[in-house]
Amino acid sequence: MRGTMGKMLIVGHRGAMAHAPENSLEGYELAEQIGVDEIELDVRLSADEELFLLHDATLDRTAGDDSARGLGPAREMTLAELRSVVLDSGFGVVTLQEMYEATRTVIQLEIKAPETVPYLARYFEAHPEHAARTQLTSFKEEPLREAMELFPDVPRGIIRHDIAAAEEFEGGWEKLVDHTGASRICVGFEGLTDQHVQAFRDRGLELHLWPMRSFENMREAVRLGADGTTADDPALAMDWLDEADAAST
Repeated sequence: MRGTMGKMLIVGHRGAMAHAPENSLEGYELAEQIGVDEIELDVRLSADEELFLLHDATLDRTAGDDSARGLGPAREMTLAELRSVVLDSGFGVVTLQEMYEATRTVIQLEIKAPETVPYLARYFEAHPEHAARTQLTSFKEEPLREAMELFPDVPRGIIRHDIAAAEEFEGGWEKLVDHTGASRICVGFEGLTDQHVQAFRDRGLELHLWPMRSFENMREAVRLGADGTTADDPALAMDWLDEADAAST
């Protein structure tokens, strides 16, 4: 669904990762100061069954020093271990609850690990106020289907790199949407046509385009009538949107 005044939703990618460490409280705070409509972030499960936020399967890429390097899969570490390392934020990982308590905007929660889903169901049962401002997304269709069964009131979005990848699902993108109960489809620009967009509209789907990396991307998103887009630099994306909107009137 579009934001206020019918404008395209601007989603901060892992916070505002062009200007602050990804999946950090600093990044989430900056995204909210910029005025994003949603914050996109990534949820995983620790060895002791705690929900935390991390994009990659390991800590290596976002390590701040050697304490976070070469430790193997994050899912094999306890939350205490994940919290004791130094990431590029200067701190350890952020827990799901910490993030919700530190933010106020809509959270686009990407499911990275399928095993998180039953734990998310318990978390949202205990924190309905957090569920109420959550939009689930995933590249993985089975976790979304499980989420549809366990907590159907939290809306879901299916992610694909492009429309061709969505069509690879048996029965095409339509069956992919049906299988996951998705109300949002998040796809790349490549291969997307006006006919696809009209078919999404006919199904009542929200269209989110990504990644938003240039003014040309934004101009095309506006032309297609996209409902939202995800950007590493949400402030710049907002400027592009204003410029593209002005040029289209």
